[in-house]
Amino acid sequence: MHLEADLHTHTIASGHGYSTVKELAEAAEKRGLKMIAITDHGLKMPGGPHEYHFENLVALPRRIGNVEILRGVEANILDAEGHLDVPDRLLDQLDIVLAGFHTGTGFDNRSEEEYTTAALAALRNPRVHIIVHPGNPEFPLNIEKLVLAAAAEHKALEINNNSFNTSRPGSLPRCQLLARLAQKHKVWVALNSDAHVFTAVGNFARAWQVARSAGIDEDQVLNLTAERVKEYLRWHRRRLQTAKEEKAWVGSTSQSRVVGV
Repeated sequence: MHLEADLHTHTIASGHGYSTVKELAEAAEKRGLKMIAITDHGLKMPGGPHEYHFENLVALPRRIGNVEILRGVEANILDAEGHLDVPDRLLDQLDIVLAGFHTGTGFDNRSEEEYTTAALAALRNPRVHIIVHPGNPEFPLNIEKLVLAAAAEHKALEINNNSFNTSRPGSLPRCQLLARLAQKHKVWVALNSDAHVFTAVGNFARAWQVARSAGIDEDQVLNLTAERVKEYLRWHRRRLQTAKEEKAWVGSTSQSRVVGV
């Protein structure tokens, strides 16, 4: 199976990334990709970018060569309420928002219950599109609850190829469980490289092996085609807009009651 999009990549802006946007895009084109998402780490990540980085992503071209560029972030989940380390005003300017847990961002050494509560809250955030590397045993989650919530919210869960290297030891069994449950409940999965250097862009081999072994077929793989990714993002953008309008309507109704209109 050939995937057209890699929705999780990092540049030198992340502090521990080693390639530029141009280098990632050129590597993606050589691998036959049609789309990459530039998803540098959120503001609380040690060594990560400043707010200005995300404000100025409008400077990125929409296409480099034959590769479409999505402007995004890998935001950090900060607490049990699912708050992220990037303000909504910046999230609203981005094409794609990933959310996950990282060491040193203020939410370490918690229980499975606390991490699960936090992940579910982030998943319900209409600005969040994908929960990343949920199989990481350092931040243990109740995988079944996460999958069921993703099904209810029509959100994607990531199988992160980089988790099977050296970055997140012990992830394989939990990713295998996630894949089996995702297949059972027909949840979107995103198979991503989590590239921190250009040579890793578009490397999904082990993630796809995990997905395939669980019986996940092409219909469930979000990033199979660039067009599928764009339709998914459009659907969630409309949903977010509806939520904003409903919130504004409730607020105006409440205000009218207060002033006696």
